Amino acid sequence: MFSVAREFSFSYGHRLFRYEGRCRRLHGHNARVVVEVRGEDDALDELGMALDFTNLKETLGRWIDETLDHRVFLARNDPLAKVLRDAGEEPLLFDGNPTAELLAKTIYDHAVMIGLRVIKVDFWETRNCRATYTRHDAGRGVTAEVQD
Repeated sequence: MFSVAREFSFSYGHRLFRYEGRCRRLHGHNARVVVEVRGEDDALDELGMALDFTNLKETLGRWIDETLDHRVFLARNDPLAKVLRDAGEEPLLFDGNPTAELLAKTIYDHAVMIGLRVIKVDFWETRNCRATYTRHDAGRGVTAEVQD
């Protein structure tokens, strides 16, 4: 099987609603995301490519830039969402807390929706903390890792 991966980066703000640690406060991150996809039919095309890196940039990369970059992510039930909307901002709302795990899955799901054959998404919230989302049997496969 051939696969290719492309790295993307974007900045965002978030907080974890009802969380007891420091992340309960509104704060920001510079995310690094690595998306790995399988080539079409697990073979190389006539140019010797499994998938053109430019395709990833122009599809998934554009969506990341237009949808996720420089946005505030909140849980749908976070009262801060109303405050931001009343101030003229439009936070991106999630059904759960916008953790690195949920953001990795969000990017994975969008990549699948646009037709990419995604193997996994690594979402680096900081240079030491990464969440990975991949699908295995029955949709399982979320992991989180902290590296010292």
